[in-house]
Amino acid sequence: MALTRRLRRSRDTSPESPDDAGTPEPQLPPGPVGDYGTITASEPLVSPVAAAPQPQRRAERRLSVANLGPVLLLRTAHPRQALITAAGIAGAAALAGRTSRELGLVFVTALVGQAILGWHNDLVDARRDARHDAAGKPIALGTLDAGTVWFALACGVLLVVPLSLSNGITAGSAFLLAMAIGLLGNVVLRRGLLSWLPWAASYALFPAFLSYGGWGGDFTGNPPEIAITVLAALLGVGVHFLRALPGLVADNEDGLRHLPLRVALRIGATRLLVLSSVWTAAVLVALLITGNAVGLSQ
Repeated sequence: MALTRRLRRSRDTSPESPDDAGTPEPQLPPGPVGDYGTITASEPLVSPVAAAPQPQRRAERRLSVANLGPVLLLRTAHPRQALITAAGIAGAAALAGRTSRELGLVFVTALVGQAILGWHNDLVDARRDARHDAAGKPIALGTLDAGTVWFALACGVLLVVPLSLSNGITAGSAFLLAMAIGLLGNVVLRRGLLSWLPWAASYALFPAFLSYGGWGGDFTGNPPEIAITVLAALLGVGVHFLRALPGLVADNEDGLRHLPLRVALRIGATRLLVLSSVWTAAVLVALLITGNAVGLSQ
């Protein structure tokens, strides 16, 4: 019995072995826990707050600006083509010796006219563009209401008529006729072999717009040189081919057979791009040479 008591006393007072000893838990600093619940040693005291990435915010701002109504209207107006055409017509007016205020009037008139044509083109092609998931077409994508574009087009017409006539009665009539042909070309003739005709006819009227042009809406000026008119018509054909290139695949799927597509099916789109570019550049050079030799008007 005495031996048993000694063994029990020795076992109770002996130190813990390494295997039995546990790792002491780390002590947390004193302080109130608050409303965050029970804190354990394995959890961080303060959870990091992830900051919103700045590039994403900038992208969201850009996206919101791009979806504004005025920006969408601007994109629908085919701004690149409008600016290039208006700058080209104003440049021709400058070479003809027009005054600064007349150059500004010519540029604004041409710019508004081209915007009207761009809006009308996207309105006419809205269903086709939606079917082909065309990029950069707000009406087809549903981000811009067609009624808004029709309203902008009507306002543009109310603006372009007095602008055109301010260049001169004859000059303004020539420009408005060119616009009417362009609007008609958006609806008819564009699907077949004569797709080039509205482009040639409307561009052929631009020299008359410049040669009869003036300030104040008077009957002024003289008819343009025939050679200049013919070259302007050929320039319109070249622009038509260049403008048709991006939509050749969709036009072919829809069964259109306009002249640029017919040529592309024979020689290929790459060769057509090269030939159209060379054609357009050659006509521009011929216009500069002819204009320098004989002038714009008779």
